[in-house]
Amino acid sequence: MNPLRWHRHLNFAMQHLLQLKKHLLNLLDAEGAHIRFEEAVKSFPPKLRGKKPEGAPHTAWQLLEHLRIAQSDILEFSRDAQHVSPKWPEGYWPESVAPPNDKAWQKSVAQFRDDLEQMKNLLKKAREEELYKRIPHGDGQTLLREVLILADHNSYHLGQLMHLRKTLESKQ
Repeated sequence: MNPLRWHRHLNFAMQHLLQLKKHLLNLLDAEGAHIRFEEAVKSFPPKLRGKKPEGAPHTAWQLLEHLRIAQSDILEFSRDAQHVSPKWPEGYWPESVAPPNDKAWQKSVAQFRDDLEQMKNLLKKAREEELYKRIPHGDGQTLLREVLILADHNSYHLGQLMHLRKTLESKQ
C-alpha cells in the first residue's frame, strides 16, 4: 500500500474510533431519548425514597442502590480480573426498602456518579482493539459490550425511578 493510501486509511480508522467513542459516551450520559441520572435523582423528596405504591416492585432507594451496585460490578468486571461479582440476584439489591438516612442516599448518588465517570474514562482511554478484545477473565464479553449493557441497564432503571417518582408525587 502506498504511504498516502495508508495515511488515509489510518485517518479513517482514527475518525471511526473517535466517532464510536463519542456515541458511546453520549449513550452513557443518556443524551438524546433517555432520562439522565441527574434528572432522576435531583431533589428526590427524602420522604418518598422508601415508599412503594401498590403494585410497584421497588422503592426509589432500592432502584438507586441497584443501579449503583450493578454499575460498580460492570465497571470492576471490565477492568479487574480479581473482581468477584455479587451473588445473583440478592447481591444486586439492598436489604432495606429505605435509606437509613439522607447521608446514605447522597453517598449512593455520589458513588454512582464516580463509577460512571470511571467507566467513561476507561472507554476514552481504550484503543480500538481494546473495545473489541475479549475480556480475559470473562466468557466472551468485550469492553464495548459492557458499555452497551451498562447504558441499557441504567436507562431501563432510571426510567423506572422517574416513573416511580411521578407516581408518588401525584399521590401527595
